[in-house]
Order: sequence, then structure tokens, then C-alpha cells
Amino acid sequence: MRYLSIAMSKGRLTDLSIELFENIGIDCSDLKDSSRKLILTDEKNKIRFFLVKPSDVPTYVDYGAADIGIVGKDTLLEEGRDLYEVLNLGFGACRMVVAGPAELQGKLDSLNNKRVATKYPRIAREYFEHKRRESIEVIKLNGSVELAPLVGLAEVIVDIVESGRTLRENGLVVLETIADISARMVVNRVSMKMESDRINRIIEGVRKQLDRRREQG
Repeated sequence: MRYLSIAMSKGRLTDLSIELFENIGIDCSDLKDSSRKLILTDEKNKIRFFLVKPSDVPTYVDYGAADIGIVGKDTLLEEGRDLYEVLNLGFGACRMVVAGPAELQGKLDSLNNKRVATKYPRIAREYFEHKRRESIEVIKLNGSVELAPLVGLAEVIVDIVESGRTLRENGLVVLETIADISARMVVNRVSMKMESDRINRIIEGVRKQLDRRREQG
């Protein structure tokens, strides 16, 4: 029996996923160790975990180096890979939004030649050009995008918002919501055919736990 590979990113999503996996009998003790190893294994169930950068998870799954991945919906939208999205895990919940100064509320349509600052150029372009049918100039930033409207670099931003506190503290508001974001389980399309029994057991086990949690409120 070959190993089933699961790609995950270090941090909060992995910490929250461990409980789900342990509850269906997968040994995650290696994952809980603070070692620098990048491949961690559950020998009994023939499962191995890769720890990679969040933005790389869809790539590993798409190319079949990993059978399954746990990744945020924001990363899936930005990467645009052809994967099976099989479960919404519910945690890491936030929103992808268009935000800007309060005076732009309800006036987004009246802005010509919009400049949009974002860490998510693909999502920004898809939303404005395909949903709103507007052409925009995308300005890719890697740091605090909230600064861009304050210094005149861009009129609006596209970014993730959890509580909205950072926006408020910088005098910005949510103008439109693009998508709800949370952790998702994704599966490689070929793996889903070749290893359907083993992968479906994992999916069903995790789904039952998520259903139980929802019922308990």
C-alpha cells in the first residue's frame, strides 16, 4: 500500500486540522512535534504530511505530489488550480472584500480608472473585470495594503477582513464583499479515482465531525 500524502501549511490551519485527523484515527504525533522535518508520517495508516507555504498547497495537490490538501479558500481562488474542493472545514473564517475610504460607500461605480492595491491580483482582476465588468489597474503589494488608499497609491484595496478592526483604525470601510473565506479540504483529481476508498473514508470521517460540531452549535 502506498502512502497517501496530505499537504498542509504550518500554523493555525494545521493546528485546527490535527484534531479532525486524530478523531478519525490518524496518528498526528509527528505533526505536533516542533521539529524542522518537512515530511511527517503515520506509518500505521500509511499517511504522510508535507508542511509547505500556504500558497504552495494547491500546487502540490494539482501536480499529484500530494493527494489531499488543507488550504484557505483565498489561496484556492488566487491560485485557480483544477482541484476537487470536497469540504468546507469552517475554521479560519473571514471575508475577501473591496475596501476603501468611507466617502466611497455606494459610489464605487462612479470611480473611473480604478487602481486596486492587493496581495491577491488574480482575485481582484476576476472580481472587477468579470463580475463588475470594469477594467482596473492592479497594484500588487506584499505588506499592509490598508496604507495604499491613505497615501494615494490606490483608490481601493482587495483584502481579507476578519473583524474589520484594522480597516476601522485606518479610516477604511468594507465597500463590497467578494467571497466568504475559510479552510477547505481539496483533493487531486487523479488521486480521487485511484485512491477513492481511502480518500473517501477520510472525507466522510471529517464530514461527520463537522456535522456533529454544527449540531452542537
